[in-house]
Amino acid sequence: MAATPRPKRLPGRPVILLLQSFVLVGFFLLWHVLTATNIMSPFFFGTPLAVLERTWKDFASGVIWYHLYITLLETLLAFAIGTVAGIVFGFWFARAPLVSAVFDPYIKAVNALPRVVLAPIFMLWLGLGIWSKVALGVTLVFFIVFFNVYQGVKEVSPVVLANARMLGASSRDLLRHVYLPSALAWVFSSLHTAVGFAMVGAVVGEYLGSAAGLGYRIHQAEGVFDTVGVFSGMLVLTIFVIVIDAVVTVIEKRLLHWRPQEAHTTGAQG
Repeated sequence: MAATPRPKRLPGRPVILLLQSFVLVGFFLLWHVLTATNIMSPFFFGTPLAVLERTWKDFASGVIWYHLYITLLETLLAFAIGTVAGIVFGFWFARAPLVSAVFDPYIKAVNALPRVVLAPIFMLWLGLGIWSKVALGVTLVFFIVFFNVYQGVKEVSPVVLANARMLGASSRDLLRHVYLPSALAWVFSSLHTAVGFAMVGAVVGEYLGSAAGLGYRIHQAEGVFDTVGVFSGMLVLTIFVIVIDAVVTVIEKRLLHWRPQEAHTTGAQG
């Protein structure tokens, strides 16, 4: 009988970080070569050294900190409100089949709306302050979390539920010990995507109408054909999202410590 092939073991975390660093350095080197040889015009694409220098000056002078704070506040508010609402409604719809059946076409219809179309409406209703950007971010985050929570609760094994009820578990016990652990993995898988979408909502809102924020700075730079400023803003946004995603990963590992780790399973000897 043919032996079952073992899953490939991933290299250690230091090796992965080293490879990721090589990819980043290779990208900047390629960018530098292409702009230095005028294969790509520095006017349209900037240069990596100029972008890094502009970013460093913005942080050193402190000019970017206020804008970073505004975008961070909008992102965190949109992320928090959208996540809580998505979890609550996801559980409710999954546990109430009639409610789910009635509202299903409306949920899908609202989710299909282009969010950019909603941005001017939110600005008209809520003004040009942070809340119009938060509202836009919430519409992006909510549906990601909602559908994942809904699916996570629906995926609970009927056998597990039957055994828990047979052992005398109440509805509260089922929610705490069966539904929540089942949905938690789905929730955190959605949060990694939701962080980026919360940022997108904030930045797009700032880009369309604002007096502060990273999107506002990018829009200003674009308006005067400052390519270096645009790429510098994009670099700050990228770093920003990576840091927030890393925080979500740390929280995920602490809350899902009971889940088997991939390294342990793939490294087992057959």
